[in-house]
Amino acid sequence: MRVMSLQQLAEKLMDIAAIVPLRFTWRLAEILGRLWFRLDTKHRLIALNNLKLALGEELTERERRNIACRNFIHLARVVLELPYIRKVTPEEMDEFVTFDGVENLDGALQKGRGVLVMTSHFGNWELMSLAYSLRYRPGNIVIRPLDIPFLDSLIANIRTRGGNQIIAKKGSIRKVLRLLAAGEMVGLLIDQNPAWYEGVFVPFFKEIACTNKALSALALRTNAPVIPAYNVREPNGTYRIVFEPEVVLDRSGDTRRDMEENTANFNRIIESYVRRHPEQWFWVHQRWKTRPYQPWPRQT
Repeated sequence: MRVMSLQQLAEKLMDIAAIVPLRFTWRLAEILGRLWFRLDTKHRLIALNNLKLALGEELTERERRNIACRNFIHLARVVLELPYIRKVTPEEMDEFVTFDGVENLDGALQKGRGVLVMTSHFGNWELMSLAYSLRYRPGNIVIRPLDIPFLDSLIANIRTRGGNQIIAKKGSIRKVLRLLAAGEMVGLLIDQNPAWYEGVFVPFFKEIACTNKALSALALRTNAPVIPAYNVREPNGTYRIVFEPEVVLDRSGDTRRDMEENTANFNRIIESYVRRHPEQWFWVHQRWKTRPYQPWPRQT
């Protein structure tokens, strides 16, 4: 008797789950998200602490708790939608996703210097690159591989369905430079806590956050346009993918200062749409874990 591997079993279960209507999936996510919020003390406390760090006294404790609970429901939806987007056809995707600002990305690509797409763990981030590749053209995504190999393989299959290329974050700079030189677009997620030596300490909401400096360094070095992108879940359950106008970079000639100022600006952009839809960001991650060794702005 042939025994299925863990990955094969997971793929089989996802195939079955993909048959379930999305509206039922969303109702199930509502139940599971609330249950997750109640039972997972560790991540509930992380989310509540992050909300307090980020927004301070802008919200009452009750309001922070309500946002955190809705965040768990949203994340449950993201997970339960994975079987669907793993199998969705381009025609079905057109009913599930709309696009705004594609002309911003097209205009940046026409400059011929490649494009750096700045994105974050917002909305259904796994859906975003797949939907664009199925509708328009594939690109390249810099990611940190997941710690569990079979899950990493499952997610990689989703990410590459439309022809996207995955680039492992470690040792990726040379490959990214080659892709930009060839006029390709490269997506980077910059909203998670990096090691201190990978980032700069700049404001994010009301706190200083260690933020990956790779995007700023690449943009300053290559002159590749930076296009912010995010997707937001609409009240009817569909998603709207938005490409914002090119970010104007600060170029004073002081490399360290420019890296800090531009990275701080990137954080402000991400913050702007997290504030509009706070329940759709990844609050369960310890975003402010790495602490600065000195205040910002840097003392000269």
